Amino acid sequence: MTPSLHTLWQATVRRRSDDRAIQLAENGPGVTFRELATRAEHWAALHLDGIGDAVRSTAVVFSAPQGPGWFEIFLGLISRQAVVVCLDPAEPITAQRRLAADLRAGFLWHGAGLEALPSPRRFRDPSIRLIKLTSGSTGRPRPLPFSDAQMAADGRQVTGTMGITSRDLNYALIPLGHSYGLGNLSIPLIVQGIPLVIGSAPLPHAIAADFARWRPSVFPGVPALWRALAASEVTLPGLRLAISAGAPLDPAVAALFLQRFGQPLHSFYGSSETGGITYDRTGRGGLEGHVGTAMKGVRLTLQPGRRLSVSSAAVLTLGNRRRREGHGAWLMADRVDLDASGRVRLLGRRGTTVKLAGRRLDLGEVAARLRRLAGVSDVWVGVSDDREPVLGAAVASERDRAALRAELAADTPAWKVPKKWVVVPALPITERGKIDAAQIRQRLFGPPDSAVQP
Repeated sequence: MTPSLHTLWQATVRRRSDDRAIQLAENGPGVTFRELATRAEHWAALHLDGIGDAVRSTAVVFSAPQGPGWFEIFLGLISRQAVVVCLDPAEPITAQRRLAADLRAGFLWHGAGLEALPSPRRFRDPSIRLIKLTSGSTGRPRPLPFSDAQMAADGRQVTGTMGITSRDLNYALIPLGHSYGLGNLSIPLIVQGIPLVIGSAPLPHAIAADFARWRPSVFPGVPALWRALAASEVTLPGLRLAISAGAPLDPAVAALFLQRFGQPLHSFYGSSETGGITYDRTGRGGLEGHVGTAMKGVRLTLQPGRRLSVSSAAVLTLGNRRRREGHGAWLMADRVDLDASGRVRLLGRRGTTVKLAGRRLDLGEVAARLRRLAGVSDVWVGVSDDREPVLGAAVASERDRAALRAELAADTPAWKVPKKWVVVPALPITERGKIDAAQIRQRLFGPPDSAVQP
C-alpha cells in the first residue's frame, strides 16, 4: 500500500527533526521540521477535532499567505485525511465561497476561521488528497483531484530529474499551492525534507538581498522574473540551479541571464493535469527554443495533430479515461514537435482557430508572425466577444506600435493584421506566472479609451 502524504511527512520529521524547514527571508527565526509538525498538529486539534470525521475525504478550501502558516494548515488538513483545495490569499471571500460551493466543499477556511458549507461531497476514494484548479482562462476553474501517491510521485520526479536534494535550499516566490509550487516546493519539503526560504518580494533588489542573506541554491521562477533579473545589475550569491516554467522563455532573456550570471536558465514544462513533463537538463533549451526531454518516470508519445500524450505516476486518473498501465495518460492541448533526441518544442495550443469576417484564422499563426518581428519578446493574440469579432494583439516590445504594425503588414494579409493593439514593455502576468489574459482583454476590448486604436 502506498504511504499517505501524512505518513511520508511523519517520516521526514523523524529524519530531519531539528533541521531548518522554512525560513522567512525578511524577518524572524525559521522553523524546524519538528516545530512545524507540532504547530500543524496544534492547528488540526484546535480547528478540526471538534467536528469529528466531517473533514475526512471532504474538500476543504483554504487560503493563507506564503510561510509556515500555510504549511500548518496544509499539513493539519492532510493529517485528518481532508481533500485540500488551495486558493490565492488575494481572492475575495465572496469568490472563495462561490468556488467552494461549485466544488461541493465541506468547509472553507479563511481569516475568520473554519466555515461549514451545505451539501458537501465525500470522495469514495480515500486516497484523494488534493484538488488542483486549472487557471480558468476559458471559463470557471476546473477541479482536478489527485491522490497521495500522485502528488508524491510528482515531487520525486521533479527533484530526481533536476538533481535537487535535502542539501539544497529552495527559494520560494511562486505560490506554494499552485501546480508548479506544489511539485517544486511544497511536496519536496513534505516528502523529502527539502527546506525552503520564503522570498520577501518579486523584485530584483529584494531577491538579491534575500540571496545575500540566506544563499538559497535552487530558484524555480517564471519568465517575467528572469527578464527583470537579467535586465538588472544585482547578483545572486549561492544560486546553482535556475528553473523557468509557467510560460515560454524568450531566448533573448535566456542569453542575457547566462551572460549576466554565468549560468543557464533550465526550461521546465508541465501542466496541472500531469505535473512535470519535460526538463532541459543541459540549460541550452531556452537558447535553442525547446523545453528539454521527458522527466524521469514520464513517457511521451506524439499523437495526431502534433499533440503530446503524457503518461506517468503523477498524472491524474480520477475521471481520466486515458489510463495506461496503472498510470494516467493525458493528451495535451499544446501542439509540439518531438525530435529524434526526445526534445520537445512548443508550437502553440490546439483549438486557436476562430472565424473572422467569414474566414477561418489561426490565432497561433498571427502570434508566430508577431514573434518574428524585431524587438518583440512576448505576444498575446485574441478576438473580441462582439457579434462581429475584432482581432487584437498585446505585444511586449520597446518599439513604436506604428512601426510594428507596418512591419507586420508588409508581408501579412490585411485581414490577419490586428485591428486593436496594446504595446507594453512586458505583458502582465498572473501569480501563476502565466499571461494575464483577462487583464489584456479588458485593455484591448473594454471601453473604447482602454485600447490603442490603429
